Amino acid sequence: MLTTDVAVVGGGMAGASAGFEISARHRVVLLEREAFCGYHSTGRSAASFTENYGNAVIRRLARASRAFFEHPPPGFAEVPLVAPRGIMTIGRADQLAALAHAFERGRASVPDLVEMDPADAVARVPILRSDYVAGAFLEPRSLDIDVHAVHQAFLKGLRERGGTLLTDAEVLALERRHGRWRIETRAGSLEAAILVDTAGAWADELAALAGARPIGLMPKRRTAFLVDAPSGLAVASWPLVDDVGEAFYFKPDAGRLLVSPSDASASPPTDAQPEELDVAIGLERIERATTLEVKRVSHKWAGLRSFVSDGSPVAGWDGEIDGLYWLAAQGGYGIKTAPALARLSAALIAHEVLPPDFAEADLSEAVLGPARCRAPR
Repeated sequence: MLTTDVAVVGGGMAGASAGFEISARHRVVLLEREAFCGYHSTGRSAASFTENYGNAVIRRLARASRAFFEHPPPGFAEVPLVAPRGIMTIGRADQLAALAHAFERGRASVPDLVEMDPADAVARVPILRSDYVAGAFLEPRSLDIDVHAVHQAFLKGLRERGGTLLTDAEVLALERRHGRWRIETRAGSLEAAILVDTAGAWADELAALAGARPIGLMPKRRTAFLVDAPSGLAVASWPLVDDVGEAFYFKPDAGRLLVSPSDASASPPTDAQPEELDVAIGLERIERATTLEVKRVSHKWAGLRSFVSDGSPVAGWDGEIDGLYWLAAQGGYGIKTAPALARLSAALIAHEVLPPDFAEADLSEAVLGPARCRAPR
């Protein structure tokens, strides 16, 4: 039987990054239920890094992750992990109060937010309707993330540190015996001292196999699709355009435009598929805000963003089940916060003092752990 120190269940960005960081201190086996890692939410991300989206905890985790993306460890990846892509938030006349509030709130975490004149916003992205945009501001240092490159680099780094990756390895049963986990999978059996639950939308289901109480995970479906860019316009340098009311966003994507209606429909854990109604809503919203006349949708997809009640990720020891560590509920922020959550998790699993930047940002197991999500027994 395969034996290891730590079994990480789930090969998406959370599992790959955590496995990479943990493997610097422990033997790691990473288990993925699908034929390849990143099939679900990781492979369906909008690939945007921003410090001005999500609650206060998410924003602090993003700030703690920026340095890794901009300056990864030597040899980590063969290509840059990020590229410049500003984010422009726009509002209609009836949204100006909300836009002003979002700007003031954003400056607390991103002091270099820049207010924009509506005419400048339309000049920057000329498909925007001048009678739609009444105000705007820009986050100039936001980034595009090469999600595939980041994910594959974490997996490569895990293997280079002696870790093992098993695909087609859905966990079927868990049992705690004499301080170790007995893990039955479709790829065989293994034993580990520590089980790390990075199973995404299935994290509560995996924890139930371990006898743990749920954290109240709520998967929500988000839709995206690609449309042709307008003929004769160079779109590559456009920022991501985000509606202050979170009704839609769009951004350049390999010569086309990626559009989302920013939907958040409750869903069971599943291989999420786009609903035609959500695509139609996205098209209606984008055509109302811009001069685009969409003739066809070239590709469409959906992914699950999993939350708990307070909107912050869950990262910490279960506290009730020995040897069970949670890394779940990243919401729609799991890519941009992965480096920080992985570093924090590796330190907690090794029972080390957290690095100073976490203390300075008020990021701790007390803030992120699963106890906050459960009613007292």
